[in-house]
This record gives sequence, C-alpha cells and structure tokens, in this order.
Amino acid sequence: MGIRHIHIMVFALMIHPSLHVQNNNTKGAYIRTFPEKITARVGLVNTGNSFFFNDSENAINYNLKPNTREYLGFSLLFRSIELDFGFLPNFLKQNQDNENSKLFNLNFRMFLGQWMKTLDLYQQKGFFADLNGSELILPSVETFKIGGSISYIFNKNFSFRAVGFQNEWQRRSSGSFIPGLHYYYTTFNVEENNTSSKANSFDIAVAPAYYYNFVVKEKFIFGIGASTGIGFNHNNLGKRKISSMLFEFGGRAVLGYNSESFFAGINSSVNLFEHNSDRAVRVEDAITFLEFYIGYRFNAPKSFIKTADRVNRFLGLK
Repeated sequence: MGIRHIHIMVFALMIHPSLHVQNNNTKGAYIRTFPEKITARVGLVNTGNSFFFNDSENAINYNLKPNTREYLGFSLLFRSIELDFGFLPNFLKQNQDNENSKLFNLNFRMFLGQWMKTLDLYQQKGFFADLNGSELILPSVETFKIGGSISYIFNKNFSFRAVGFQNEWQRRSSGSFIPGLHYYYTTFNVEENNTSSKANSFDIAVAPAYYYNFVVKEKFIFGIGASTGIGFNHNNLGKRKISSMLFEFGGRAVLGYNSESFFAGINSSVNLFEHNSDRAVRVEDAITFLEFYIGYRFNAPKSFIKTADRVNRFLGLK
C-alpha cells in the first residue's frame, strides 16, 4: 500500500508584536523569539475525533473510533506564517487494510496581542465501533467537525507558542490563567444499502484554564495545563431534537528540549465534551492529539526579513 492520502494539514497566520524584530531579539528574560529564523519541523502525529453514543431507551451504547489516525507532518515557519502538510505512509501498521478510510485535519492558530484564536477541522470516514463489548467495522460512517476557541493569555511572560509549537523559547518558568470560549459543529453521515441517515450536533462552552511551563536549566521544558467549563449542546438526531447542558474538560502536557537551532519534544492534548447524563440519548465526543517532533532553525535570507519588515510597517505592527 503506497501513500494513500496527502493533505494540507495546518496553516497559521500568527500576528503578534513579539514576532517583530527587536533590538535584542528577546521578549524580556522569559521568552526568546526568532524573527530572523526559518524553522523546519517534522513530527509523527496520532490524532482523531471519537464519539460515544448512549440510547438508554433502547439499551444501546457504543463508541466510534476512527480507523485511520496516524500520519507524518512537516512544517515550515517564518515569523507570522506557518505552513504544515502531512501524509499517511504505508509503514504505519494501524493504517494497513483501511483502503476506504479517510482523514483530513486542518488547524489554524492566530495570536493577536494576548488573544489566541484557533480553528479546527476534522473530516473522517471509516470507524471501529465498540458495540456492547463487540467490535464492528463501519466503513460507511463519515463525520465532519469544524470549530475552535477564542482565549486570552493574561501573563505576558508565559509563551503558549513554546508549548508544542516551539516557534518561541520559554527560558524561565512561568504560568498563566487562560479563559476561553469553545465552539464546535459536528455532522454524522451513514450510507448503507442505498440509504443515507444524517445527524448533527452543536457545542458551545465557556472554559477557564491554567497552564504552566516548568523550565529546567533553560533548555528543557515541561508544560502542563487543564481547562474545565460549562455550556450548551444541541443535537439533531433525525426527527429528534435534543438540547442539554454541556461540560468541557481539556488538558495538555508537553515535554521538550530547546536551543538556538535544534529542538525536539512530545506534545499531547485532549478535549472532552460531556453532555448532561439525564437524557435518554447522549452524544459525547473527544478530540485527542499526540505528536513526537524534531526541528531545526536556520537563518532566513535577508530578502525575507526586509519583506517582512515592510509588511509589518504597512500593517502598523511595528
């Protein structure tokens, strides 16, 4: 089986004063920025959007897990621009014998001052179902999720970009309270025997969070954080329309090494959306992400730097 699926995975426009050229190329003693560098990065990624359904009226409950989850990701970053792409190689064992499965994942992240905006997209086809203890293959099940979050980072000495993205270097330990608003829209589609059934779900939640970067001997970082929130969910399950309270739980853990040129690490995160347990029918979902990555920074051509400076001056960001 050759390369079966190639996709543009992530692009980000990160507009933030810390990315502009500064006299000492630092943002104080806590954060090192790299406005003069181009960063190349490669990682092995395992991600997906799984679901849990519980129909207490019919005594049915089952988990849906995507059967294609792993891919190789490559990134190029320069100041405010990040471009990533990924593909599924044939040597990953969990990707074997899943010829009809599909995975498309797009992530967009933007920083403006202390505000952080994310946009996530997951399109998946082909699932494993754990139905009352028995595993089934459901190649015709397809899901599509789009949404994201808007957050505010209170502490300027805390770098969220150093937590996994590594286009900044956290040089001293620091933490921050980061409240956010999360929102996602999900559709489900099942085609079988020339018939099609569809459903959709909408989630929105306010979720306070706290993250802390522990720095050891300046070059090693252990980042950890969690969020918990409350909100609203609405499900459209064919003829049934159900609304309920929503609880959000999130977490992130990062272990990394950083230097002027080389960096490496492990980045993991999870977001869980749990609906009110009183309902006869519940649809819950989880977004998981795990990455092992290495990267290298090299000097950008002078033409890149001059062009970026002109763009910053034109936008009034310098």
